[in-house]
Amino acid sequence: MHAEKSDKWHIGVIGGSGLADGIALKDAQEIEVSSPFGEPSGPVTTGTLEGRRFTFIARHGAGHRIPPGDVNFRANIDVLKRCGVTDILAISAIGSLREEYAPGHFVAVDQIIDRTGARERSFFGPGLVAHVSLAEPVCSRLSGLASIAAGLAGARVHKGGCYIVVEGPQFSTRAESMLFRQWGADVIGMTAMPEARLAREAELPYALLGMVTDWDCWREEEGGVEASQILEVMHANAGLARETVDAFAGLLPQRREPSPIDHALDHAIVTAPDARDPRLAAMLDAVAGRVLGS
Repeated sequence: MHAEKSDKWHIGVIGGSGLADGIALKDAQEIEVSSPFGEPSGPVTTGTLEGRRFTFIARHGAGHRIPPGDVNFRANIDVLKRCGVTDILAISAIGSLREEYAPGHFVAVDQIIDRTGARERSFFGPGLVAHVSLAEPVCSRLSGLASIAAGLAGARVHKGGCYIVVEGPQFSTRAESMLFRQWGADVIGMTAMPEARLAREAELPYALLGMVTDWDCWREEEGGVEASQILEVMHANAGLARETVDAFAGLLPQRREPSPIDHALDHAIVTAPDARDPRLAAMLDAVAGRVLGS
């Protein structure tokens, strides 16, 4: 049986390929970590910041070579768990579906609508079934700290917002964009799911800080979204994102108090012990070892 999490923070950061560059990580090391769920997006970079352990992984790989639908989200979350991460801060580019969320602003997402369908959405499956609660898909404690950190870094921050995740890689049609607004979505992107689902299955509190890069295409006076304009805003905000991570590290309390998400699997596994697939159970040694006894 794996031990409970320690009271020391170890933050996993999922972001762009250049996010760890320029952050003053002490004793930084780049490490290749393997996963039974396949190849992760790349190596992790681990070190300390303000005395806390941080481990970074580039969601789309070095040079942004992996499209959203081909990111191996399971492997990425699994390797972070294997590294001993206690919590995850995700940073990603998003489009705006609301007038008040302007390009250049940051949004601490608190709800998610999942419109993807072609991705591996769970670590569990036939032979070992689990159903975690996802009513609140992000951790309010982490999200609150990320909001404050972005403000300290000088960003205009919105505390809360509903993120709709589309399969991509194309951007929305205007009709889709208008529909998503009617559904109550505030921002749009291609990567929050299944990332948030898998983090919950791995018992890792997850916060998502989105950087607004464009208006999507719901504003009739605007043209369609162009990748070039997104990259331009992303590059302009790269320094701000790094400063946010620095500020976030400084805001973390000295001691990590337990989170209810640390026990998300306590009542989630429904397959009887004698009916469980031993091969899948072995693959889940990092994700679910605490409850499976591996």
